[in-house]
Amino acid sequence: MNTQERVRRILAAEAAAISAITVDESFERALDALYDCKGKVVATGMGKAGLVARKFATTMCSTGTPAVFVHPGEAAHGDLGLIAEGDCIVAYSTSGKTREVMELLEFSRHLHAGKIIGITSHADSDLRDLSDIVLDMGEIVEPCPLGLTPSASTVVMHAIGDALTLVLMERKGVTKHDYGLRHHGGYLGRRARTDNE
Repeated sequence: MNTQERVRRILAAEAAAISAITVDESFERALDALYDCKGKVVATGMGKAGLVARKFATTMCSTGTPAVFVHPGEAAHGDLGLIAEGDCIVAYSTSGKTREVMELLEFSRHLHAGKIIGITSHADSDLRDLSDIVLDMGEIVEPCPLGLTPSASTVVMHAIGDALTLVLMERKGVTKHDYGLRHHGGYLGRRARTDNE
């Protein structure tokens, strides 16, 4: 197989993983929880999932929803204090078994955190038991030649987070002006300030 064909197959595998996401009432429940959240949105995840969670939090911030990323490893050493009563937690973990993430969720209950939304793939995921709402990534087959490197899984996580963010900003009626107040720099900030509504 030549290089171009291999690239096409990888892109097709990742696109197929997104297309296979089951969109059901759990998305409605997740969006209701995010919309009704009295505190901030707390995103968490470990490794590659953590990087996706961090991106989700920053996109939430620029689209009208206060959000923060909490590293689950650092949470055990004091950063759990970022979580407050009424915060909504969005936890990313393909396996749903990452110890640091599970501990963060268990201890966040002691801080009276609000709803926990788990984004996971594995059917036997511990994250499913700790979450109030589960967004199922579906069964992921990584196109990596070893079947190990997270790529299709992280693309699916990104897509789910983007869908939540964009629908939520629509529900909140976020305008270009609102966006520009939160994202005033660079090309996007300039567009938000100068484009017509």
